[in-house]
Amino acid sequence: MLDITLLGCGGTMPLPKRWLTSLYVQYKGRGLLIDCGEGTQIAMKEAGCSAHNIDMILLTHFHGDHVMGLPGILMSMGMSGRTEPVTIVGPQNLLEVVSGLCIAAGIPFEVQTVELTKPEYRFPFPGDDLFKIHAFTVKHSVNTYGYSLELERRRRFNPEMAARYHIPVKYWGRLQHNEVIREPGVTYTPEMVLSEQRRGIKVTYCTDTRPCERIVEAARDADLAVFEGMYGSNDRLEAAKIKHHMIFSEAAEMAAEANVKELWLTHYSPSETHPEEFIGNARAVFPNSFCGTCGKQIQLNYPQDEEEPAGEQ
Repeated sequence: MLDITLLGCGGTMPLPKRWLTSLYVQYKGRGLLIDCGEGTQIAMKEAGCSAHNIDMILLTHFHGDHVMGLPGILMSMGMSGRTEPVTIVGPQNLLEVVSGLCIAAGIPFEVQTVELTKPEYRFPFPGDDLFKIHAFTVKHSVNTYGYSLELERRRRFNPEMAARYHIPVKYWGRLQHNEVIREPGVTYTPEMVLSEQRRGIKVTYCTDTRPCERIVEAARDADLAVFEGMYGSNDRLEAAKIKHHMIFSEAAEMAAEANVKELWLTHYSPSETHPEEFIGNARAVFPNSFCGTCGKQIQLNYPQDEEEPAGEQ
């Protein structure tokens, strides 16, 4: 199960009642934050999210509206008594950015940095082999990454098959965790006792980008896509191209092509004071499109079967 909160939905600058774009994900009581613009910790307070349990922060790029909230978040985490390390992931030169923001001084925990220098990366959430992160480059005016979060699902264990192969019970747990067991004269593999791979949960987050095929592939069959919609009107397409952003209908086109289940639009221009007025432009392309709002939440659960969609709260 993943609990998703869109903390803010604004781009460029925070506005009254509209915080800058940031996404908070809670998994087994642990937190992951994507982007951290000015005011993010206020948005977390309003949404009832805890900064104390954030183990990883993913940064899409280093424009100020995506990183200027880092000092405050980390200081608040330190004041809450956190002592465990925090990992910050972002594009090349991340260490210089972190150091330049002076966010390490006086913090009672280690800040670890992971720089992304290649077009794609896949790595696990700290300490969990089922929660995977896929980082991929997008098309913006500076080096920028999108992120897919994939919560895999363990395959079902079949005790009847284990008995048929005379596999000792002491090996069952190891096989269920995809370990191959080799003993003198015999080898036991997970395929002998596990079902086919079951569908898990997937969320894809992209802001500050023009449409590109890499996003479509990364978001393929996602339960939730959170894509930027800088402008709502189709008349703003040329402005979006000049600024390396997207309009609502372009985000919807990618959601449709990727076969996602639900699309949230975010990162609105300050000029878009009423983005909900343009949601029809997205829904004309992808009907299950919604305007992101500060504090918008959804709980995504493993489906009961291969066809059941996740439900929104």
